[in-house]
Amino acid sequence: MSATADTLSIEAFAAAIPDGAKVAIPADYAGVSMAATRALIRRRARNLHLVGVPTSGLQAELLIGAGCAHTLESSALTLGEYGPAPRFTKAVREGSIRLIDATCPAIHAALQASQKGIPFMPLRGIIGSDVLKNHPDWKIIQNPFSEDEDPIVAIPAIRPDIALFHAPLADRDGNVWLGRKRELVNMSHASKAAFVTVDAISDTSLFASEEMAAGVLPALYVGAISVAPNGSWPLPFWNGAKGDDAHMREYMQMAASDEGFADYLARFVDRELEDA
Repeated sequence: MSATADTLSIEAFAAAIPDGAKVAIPADYAGVSMAATRALIRRRARNLHLVGVPTSGLQAELLIGAGCAHTLESSALTLGEYGPAPRFTKAVREGSIRLIDATCPAIHAALQASQKGIPFMPLRGIIGSDVLKNHPDWKIIQNPFSEDEDPIVAIPAIRPDIALFHAPLADRDGNVWLGRKRELVNMSHASKAAFVTVDAISDTSLFASEEMAAGVLPALYVGAISVAPNGSWPLPFWNGAKGDDAHMREYMQMAASDEGFADYLARFVDRELEDA
């Protein structure tokens, strides 16, 4: 983003994420942009390739259920204590979602390779696993620095088009405060651009104080910003917002059937635009 870049409405923000994009999304604890998720569903986004970093939850569940995603590349999709994700489970059974299974270290390593501009990252610990058996693009190579047999796995770089997440604060120059969430930095550096929803905009530069500057993602990596207060709802947010347990339990009840999921989208996704 250029200096003093304008923020986008949430609908314009979602419209700037093209169909078919490879989108890196964080785990539920790291700052999920549920506001952008709902806007993507409203605009009927299609053929998204989701990369869960290193897992995903409600965000991928909704995008898959609404027909917005054709691929999920992640080490897990979980709704935790609420039980199996109903729309994801249905999509897997029907074969309507393409799965690229991974491990948490492999996802992070592949993004680090992209961040460093190299074609792959070596990784140990998965030789002999079923995950490796089902990954023809992961290659077992010989450690070139060992005279003895020393196999290691080469994980190809993952370079997303967009890193999509929620953060507490951006400033008028397009810099974004991420605090200690280094996985969001890795996602942003690995991607062509970061698309960030924020709770608020600061009139003071985030680089103005040493305390804030250490946790700032520079505008160089940011492609779009939209102001969406409480934009992680109903998920918790590391900057203070708690998860909406009652809403999550209601979602699980509604999403158990096709009709109930359609009603959920009508009530909590489509109506959001009407109430704006």
